[in-house]
Amino acid sequence: MMLPEAYRSQVQHIQESYKFQPAKNGGRQAVAFPGYTVMTPPWEEETENLHFYGKLENYQKEILQLTLNSDLIVPVPPASFHLTLADVIWDDAFRDACAKNPQFEEQLRRCFAEIFQQYQQAMTNNGIPIRWQILGLMIMPRAVGVCLVPQDQRCYEQIVNLRRAIYQNPQLIALGIEQQYHFTAHITLGYFGEVPAQLDRDRLATEFSDLNQQWLTDSPQFLVHRAELRKFDDMTRYYREPDWPVLNFS
Repeated sequence: MMLPEAYRSQVQHIQESYKFQPAKNGGRQAVAFPGYTVMTPPWEEETENLHFYGKLENYQKEILQLTLNSDLIVPVPPASFHLTLADVIWDDAFRDACAKNPQFEEQLRRCFAEIFQQYQQAMTNNGIPIRWQILGLMIMPRAVGVCLVPQDQRCYEQIVNLRRAIYQNPQLIALGIEQQYHFTAHITLGYFGEVPAQLDRDRLATEFSDLNQQWLTDSPQFLVHRAELRKFDDMTRYYREPDWPVLNFS
């Protein structure tokens, strides 16, 4: 995904994200997109990865300077930067589940409390850091971010095993949570807004590739020290109550 020819191919398919719509006073605003996710603490509540997120904010600014069309990329608030460890439920599926079952959210949180507790008890590498690092710029059909790779196999397996514990949990499956095994670790920096018909996509691909080459010389590590169940109303803020489930890796 980091090769110049990959960028050239990917930019041919970028399209407007429905998660952000034009605002009356100009620019774009997030639209309602509610749900739950398992993620690392967002930057605004982070205690470990402050240097990493500072670098990421600079990367975001550099991406926004690539194009003269200010509406092409809608930045997410840096305070919300995070690594998604496992998607849970969102949008219409979440709304339908809540409509059919008034206790859905409470049952969901109870399930994750049990999953996290069981996983914590089964962990054999307590206290050993789980480290990932930036591989490079990642272009998705409706968003742009950075892709992460694990420091070693153990760091990879810790996250994959957690995802397996989540998606294979019978109680969670009974609540309608679908199993999603495909995992591309990434942190989203922005979503595509207005994609003009006359956009010079080849030039944009070259600029993405050149920027990525600059970043490769400065790739800070990211410490996965905590997994949290969080709720979101749109793609700009992720929150939790103090008694919601948490899994500490170190």
